[in-house]
Amino acid sequence: MKLLIKNIQLIRPDTILENKAVVIDESRIEAIIDASDIDETAYDKVYDGAGRYMAPGLIDIHTHGNSGYDTMDATPEALESMSEFQLSLGVTSFCPTTLTSPRNDLLRALNNVRDFIDEQQPSDESSRVLGAYFEGPYFNVKKKGAQPENAIVTPDPNEMDEYILASGGNIKVVALAPEIEGSIDLIERLSAARITAALAHTDGAYADAINAYRAGATLNTHLFNGMRGFTHREPGIAGAALTSDTFAELIVDGHHLHKAAVNLALRAKGTDQLVLVSDSIRATGLEDGTYDLGGQRIYAKNGKVTLEDGSLAGSTLTLNQAVYNVMHDNDVGLHDAVKMASLNPAKAIGVADAYGSITEGKVADLILFEDIRSINTVIKNGTIMERKT
Repeated sequence: MKLLIKNIQLIRPDTILENKAVVIDESRIEAIIDASDIDETAYDKVYDGAGRYMAPGLIDIHTHGNSGYDTMDATPEALESMSEFQLSLGVTSFCPTTLTSPRNDLLRALNNVRDFIDEQQPSDESSRVLGAYFEGPYFNVKKKGAQPENAIVTPDPNEMDEYILASGGNIKVVALAPEIEGSIDLIERLSAARITAALAHTDGAYADAINAYRAGATLNTHLFNGMRGFTHREPGIAGAALTSDTFAELIVDGHHLHKAAVNLALRAKGTDQLVLVSDSIRATGLEDGTYDLGGQRIYAKNGKVTLEDGSLAGSTLTLNQAVYNVMHDNDVGLHDAVKMASLNPAKAIGVADAYGSITEGKVADLILFEDIRSINTVIKNGTIMERKT
C-alpha cells in the first residue's frame, strides 16, 4: 500500500522544509516530494498532516524503565508496558537498559530482551526494542552513583561472551570504566563485534579515555555525571569527550546538568555528536513517591530521583521533554534538538542505515506534532497510530 502524507513541515537533520509531502510504500519511506507535485489519485491513502511538524521517531538508547516497570524486572509484561509508554511519547525505538546486578539477574534480563525482540511484530502499537544497553557491572566503585556496589566486578571476556549469547546478539551498548584492569582489552573485543563501547561510572583520567577511544570506544555515557570532575590540569573523561570525535549523552532534566554545562557541551561538540537520553527509571510517568532501583530505595520528587543519601539515581525525564528542554533552556533549534534524539542516537549504536531521519529507503517511523511535548500521531513501520492527548 502506498501512503501519502501531505501538509507538513518536514524536519530534516539540518533544516525544516515547507511545502513537502512524504510517500510511504509499505514500511519504508519511498520519496519526499513537493506539495505542488501531488497527484492524490496515485496513492492508496492520503493523510493530511494539518500543517504540523513531521519528525523522525525519537530513539531513546538509555532508559531503565517507566510506568512502574524496569528492565531488570525481566518479564514480558515489563517490556511491553515500557514499550507502550515510549510510543505514546513519540519514541518509536529504544534500548532497555540494565543496572549493575548479580550475574544471574543480568542473564535473565538479557534473555527477556532477546525473547521480546524475537516476538515483537511490525504492527505492534508499542515502541521497537532495538537491543539492550548493558550498563555495568564493570565500573569504578568511586563513581558508582546509583549502581549497586556489591555487584560491581572487573571485566571478564568470557562472562561478557555469556551475556552477549544470552541476549541473542542483541546488546547494542556496553558501558564500562576504562581505567579498570581488563577494560581496554574488552573494548577492543566489543569494537570488533560491532558493539558500541561507552565510558561510564569512571574515575579515569584523560589518558584513560584516549586509550579507550583508540581501542574502539565511541560513546560517553551521561556526560559529566558518573565521572571525575573536569579541571584544567586533569580534564578527565569529560575533557576527553568534549575534545574527541566521539558521541556523548546528555540528561537535560534540570537536575543532572546545569544549563551552562549543556551549553559548554554544545559549544565544544556542536549538535552532531550529542545524544539526548532519558536515563529514566520506573517512577517515570507516575506520581512522586518511593520506588525501587536494584534493591535500593529511591525517592522521586518534582522530577528529581535520589538515593537515601541524596545521590542522583536516574531520572523521570521523557525523551520528548528532553527535546523541549534543550530547545528552550539552551537555545537549540527544533531541527537540531530532534536530531540529538533521533539521528544521533541511531548513529551512536550503528542503526542509522534504517532509522533516525526522514530519508528515502529508511523505515517509516515518524511523528507529527505542534508541540513536541504532546504527540498524538505516530507512524511506525508505515502504519498510522493515532494517540489521544
